[in-house]
Amino acid sequence: MLYEGTLSKMETEFGYPIQYYLVFESSFLNVNQLLGKEVEISFRGYQCLNCSKKKKIYRQGFCYDCFYSSPAVGDWIMRPELSTAHLGIADRDLDYETRVQLTPHVVYLALSSDVKVGVTRKTQVPTRWIDQGACQAVSVVEVPNRYLAGITEVALKDHFVDKTNWRKMLQNEVLDLDLLTEKTRIFEFLPEEVQPYFNAELDEHLILNYPVIEHPKKVTGLNLDKTPNFKGKLIGIKGQYLIFHDGTVFNVRSFEGYVVAINV
Repeated sequence: MLYEGTLSKMETEFGYPIQYYLVFESSFLNVNQLLGKEVEISFRGYQCLNCSKKKKIYRQGFCYDCFYSSPAVGDWIMRPELSTAHLGIADRDLDYETRVQLTPHVVYLALSSDVKVGVTRKTQVPTRWIDQGACQAVSVVEVPNRYLAGITEVALKDHFVDKTNWRKMLQNEVLDLDLLTEKTRIFEFLPEEVQPYFNAELDEHLILNYPVIEHPKKVTGLNLDKTPNFKGKLIGIKGQYLIFHDGTVFNVRSFEGYVVAINV
């Protein structure tokens, strides 16, 4: 069966295991059902997720012009400590930034390879943890805006990593520890203005189970610009990656805005 459309990150549904969906303009695909089957991915072109024009994708599914104009990809997205909506100061669009930045945010610890600190809007729990391929995650502090979450993350970066080692995550090389224990030692590291929001009883702790038949020993990333056609047997889905029997892995999120045909 053939599915065609513009890639965006896989939608997920929490469960045991987590369910994954590729959603296109006029169809959707439950990717879990493809485990153990041959899947062919063919690159067809580009379509910007913002303006919908068939322009080459620059970053994060956006063409060059949209990447440097849309408020959805301002610097404060990747660096929340740069948020300014709480001061009434716009980066690109204050209305948009107010809606996104001035909502409850969670600072968390996630275990996908090493212990990682991160920030997400409360409404994105547990989606954010799933997208990172975390096998467990725990909320550390909940604050009323993105700026406070950002300065908390910056403070905790001195004690925890802030990036996922995607190779170790896919190979399931994960530290053996309890995140709830890790959480008990971080209060003294929090910025003074964030300490009142710390709640030691906040028990938003999840164990995450992914649909993986077999973890690869070595991994090689599939790049559609260099390999526009690929075929292989799907053996797992973790984070936003499709894992194939030969060790090829495809990061769906890295190729948002790419128009593909998927034959199964």
